[in-house]
Formats: sequence, C-alpha cells, structure tokens
Amino acid sequence: MQQIFKFIEKYRYFLLFLLLEIVALFFTINHHSYHKSKFINSANFVTGGIYKRISSINEFFSLKKENSRLVEENIRLKNLLELTPYKIDSSFTESIDTSFYYQKFKFTSAKITNNSYKSRNNFLTINKGTINGITPEMAVVNSHGIIGVTHNVSKHNATVISILNNYSQINVKLKNNDHFGSLTWNGKDYKTVQLLDLPRQAQLKVGDTIITGGKSAIFPEGILVGTIKDVKINNNTFEPIDIALFNDMSSIKNINIITNLEKQEIKELEARNNE
Repeated sequence: MQQIFKFIEKYRYFLLFLLLEIVALFFTINHHSYHKSKFINSANFVTGGIYKRISSINEFFSLKKENSRLVEENIRLKNLLELTPYKIDSSFTESIDTSFYYQKFKFTSAKITNNSYKSRNNFLTINKGTINGITPEMAVVNSHGIIGVTHNVSKHNATVISILNNYSQINVKLKNNDHFGSLTWNGKDYKTVQLLDLPRQAQLKVGDTIITGGKSAIFPEGILVGTIKDVKINNNTFEPIDIALFNDMSSIKNINIITNLEKQEIKELEARNNE
C-alpha cells in the first residue's frame, strides 16, 4: 500500500494531467458529433478485431470436436442413402405404401490408430470392435476409396488387412464397362497396386478409373480404387496392370467400415451349392 502512495505522490502531476486529458476528451466527444462518430468507429474497429481474433482462437480449439461431428453426420447420411425402395411392379405402385424401405449396407465411422505400409504384408489397427458390431471380413474405405478388409476383432479394436498385403485380393472392374479383374499388390510401391486376370477383349487405356466390382459379399460395387498407369500386352494377354491409388496409404486417419446386411444370407445360399 505504501508503494502505491509513493507512486501516486511521485507522479501526481503526470497522473493529474492524464485525468484532465481524459475528462477533456470525454466532453469533446460527447459535445461534437463528428468526434463522437470517429471515436465510435475507431472503437468498433478495435473491438471488432479483438472479437474476430478471439473467435478464430475458439474455432481452432473446437476443430477436433467439429471434425468428429462432421464424420458422424457423414456416416448418418450415407446410411440414409442406403435406404433403397423395394423394387416392385409398376402396376401396383398406387396400392403400395412406399414408406417401406430396406437397407443393404450399413456404415460405421472409425479411426486408424496404427498403420503400416512399407512391409510386404501390411496391417492397420482401428478403434472399433465387437461392441460396435464389427466382425471379420468387413470392407474398410474412406472418401478416397478402398483401404482393406477387417481381419481379427477384439472388444474395442480390430485389425485390417491392407490392400498393400500379399494376401489381399479384391474383385474390381473398369468403371466404363463390365470387365472384371483381381486387385493385388506386388510389394514394391505403396502408391501403386496391380490389376490381374482382365480378359484380353477388355477395352482400356491409361487414365481409366478402376472401381470395386461388387461380386463379393464384402465390398459394394462402385467404391473408388485408382486409375490405370500403364498397359502392356504379352502373348496376347495383359501383363499385370499398374493402378495408381486414389488413397495415400501412408496418410489415412478417418475411415468407414461397411457392413453388408445380406452377407449371411448370401453365404448360406451359396453354401447350398456345395451340398
């Protein structure tokens, strides 16, 4: 307290001068409309800048929460898009209640907690497990395309066989026609996979898009894979065709797990063929 009194006593004339200046400025602003408008504009500019900076800081710290919200919203919308009307005879459309829908695929969001892409047989770990309805042999994708297939599943986590794996073999096709092949990886470049078993009569060229073929109970048809890098023919057959992946497999985080709700039905039906 004594220090405060000493400070005031030492600078009393200067403090008095500041006080008088403030009082004079106050009366000037209040009694002259021009000065008043200038002051208000200046104050608004300063406070507006401060509020803008505070808002930017708050937005930065809320990015993680907002990103999670957007991921969940994206999954909800994808599931809604999968609600497809039953295919019915047009002659009965007037008497059918079109509110009845069925869903073939279900989407679940997850995050990759561990990712390998430099080994010959690469696996990923995701933060969803059996309590989230995850089982082996489910498709794993993101907005850029395919990533792999779920393998071992625990209560809270699961491993995924990456498409960059010697044991990965996925049914794919050319986007512009119905010629199918198998997607594999030769273990060399994590940005490039190979397309095999494509029939010789297939019409293709560099730059054509490759998508999933939908001939398995795992991947829906039409999931993006990549584009053709080169085409070589040997003895009237295609050599392994290099496919440049849309996904950067070295940098993936948020993913979707696709559940085929008809998978068990399909397996049971196909099993009857072996009886």
